[in-house]
Amino acid sequence: MPIRDVFLPEFDYETANTRKTLERFPEDKVAWKPHEKSMTMGRLAGHLAELPAWMTMTLQTDSVDIAPAGGPQFQPKIASTRDDLLAFFDKNIADARAALAAATDEQMMANWSLQAGGKTLMTMPRMAALRTFVMNHSVHHRAQLGVYFRLNNIAVPSLYGPSADEGSMTASA
Repeated sequence: MPIRDVFLPEFDYETANTRKTLERFPEDKVAWKPHEKSMTMGRLAGHLAELPAWMTMTLQTDSVDIAPAGGPQFQPKIASTRDDLLAFFDKNIADARAALAAATDEQMMANWSLQAGGKTLMTMPRMAALRTFVMNHSVHHRAQLGVYFRLNNIAVPSLYGPSADEGSMTASA
């Protein structure tokens, strides 16, 4: 079985859960954050929506420099409207899924590097980078957004089981 066929069902399940979470983005709480060191709700939701683009980038490049010396700096997505956020997420998901569905085992096993200012921070097989820096990273920030929701009395969706707000599971994928 090709490696991509192991990743695709998980990708579909997790992205459906992330979309279900982003559908609850409160447009009146864009600047809210629980602590001075925390991201705003708009930035956190934007980060969740931009993470699938990292899958596409990881599959299509040998490395990414997150702070290129003299190069264009990363412009973070800050969500302001739910419709814009979901459209951005949906485009990134479509691109990422297409790149993943086309990935070969050779591509998945090839090394990929994360750099900052030309310095290599880490190198690992693409499949490990996808699991760690895309899939797990998304789950982590989705959970953070769930805490933001809870602190603002926004219903937290059922994802892996019932939430305090939704007593039964609903199909995600």
